[in-house]
Amino acid sequence: MTRTLVPRAYRPVLAHPRLRRLLPAFVASDFGGGMSMVAVAWLAIQIAPDGREGLLVGAALAAYALPGAAGVLLLGRWLRKLPARRLLMVNCALRGTLLGCVPLAWGLGVLDPVTYVVLLGCSSVLTAWGSAGKFTLVGELLPERHRLAANALLGASMSTSIVAGPAVAGFLATAVSPAWIIGLDALTYAVLAVQTARLGPGGEERPDAAAARPAGRGLRLLATQRELLAILVLTWLFFALYGPVEVALPLYVTGALDGDAGLLGLFWTAFGVGAVAGGLTVGALRRLPLWPVTLGIVAGWGATLLLPYGLGAGTAAAMACFALGGAVYGPYPALSFTLFQNRTPRGWLTTVLAARGAVLLTSTPVGAALGGPLVAAFGARAVLAGSGAATVGVAVVGTGVWLATRGARPVAEADDGPDDDGAGDGGPDDDGARGDGARAPA
Repeated sequence: MTRTLVPRAYRPVLAHPRLRRLLPAFVASDFGGGMSMVAVAWLAIQIAPDGREGLLVGAALAAYALPGAAGVLLLGRWLRKLPARRLLMVNCALRGTLLGCVPLAWGLGVLDPVTYVVLLGCSSVLTAWGSAGKFTLVGELLPERHRLAANALLGASMSTSIVAGPAVAGFLATAVSPAWIIGLDALTYAVLAVQTARLGPGGEERPDAAAARPAGRGLRLLATQRELLAILVLTWLFFALYGPVEVALPLYVTGALDGDAGLLGLFWTAFGVGAVAGGLTVGALRRLPLWPVTLGIVAGWGATLLLPYGLGAGTAAAMACFALGGAVYGPYPALSFTLFQNRTPRGWLTTVLAARGAVLLTSTPVGAALGGPLVAAFGARAVLAGSGAATVGVAVVGTGVWLATRGARPVAEADDGPDDDGAGDGGPDDDGARGDGARAPA
């Protein structure tokens, strides 16, 4: 009976013995990240000097992800030689240890804004490599025809964490400091590190000689196809324009709506419900046109920000639009990571994914860092509406370019047959999702 309730596309993924053992740990880690969506910003508001809340929120959110780009460039010489499983373990161990220092410093009374930002920044140095290891490992464990469904499940896990994580964090923040909630996030990283270690070496391959070349080769490989470069640029702009939302939304909730952490958690929960629905739907589909879908997602997300905040809608309408925005965004990560897995040559996937992460990890943090001064100058509601308007503008320009070049390609699984080498068609792959660490509109 249970098997009949699971869509056919997902059954081989859930039946895979090694991946099935990892999925609960991924869910736990994603749940911790969902709680931190509220806790990181809320703790910044609590410890910031008067009048500096927006600046510290922006700095904290940027530090939570941005150093991962530097980690690709500075540490690639050593890390690109590691198998995907070990990369995932190393990132989880570092993230869990340093995030665990946040509640420790809070309990000792020594958590000031500088210490907070430094701990967040150091914890995120390996996020690009950790995300690369995660999706490389999935790509190595599964044949090509099952990867879209697997990526959709991973995306649904991240989206589900936005349903439960912020709601739980908002509830807990009424009783305990957000520092302790960040400590729970650290614990979930420890769980994932232990479970990944228990998985042991097996089906994953070691990088070949190509993977030992400089990280810049991964960027150059990404740039060898104009379509891939174009979607990478589109994605960077998409995520950068999302960045101010993470700064403005908490301040909008506490200001214009006179709300608390519980209401902020409900906003993210509404987004997560929509993203789960959208993400799981795409996992059951076979083929999708790349450019119409991605441009539609970008435009749709922008509209769900522009309309409610531009028109001054109330709490219920704004939350409903946030949920709709989640449904619009939901398919984006699964589509983009499937392209990476299917089209990157054997032995290059970890390096290419890390290079992609280095580029995209700068997007949302840059937007978040700019969001602080923008909120201080124009107010939270204006920044939310402006972000939506600019995002729609990017989609309009992108649509014009696409119509002029007609560069659409089908996305998803290439065929119904197995792909034993796991390398797709041998070309570089495109991007469009932030991994863990950098959140897509998520």
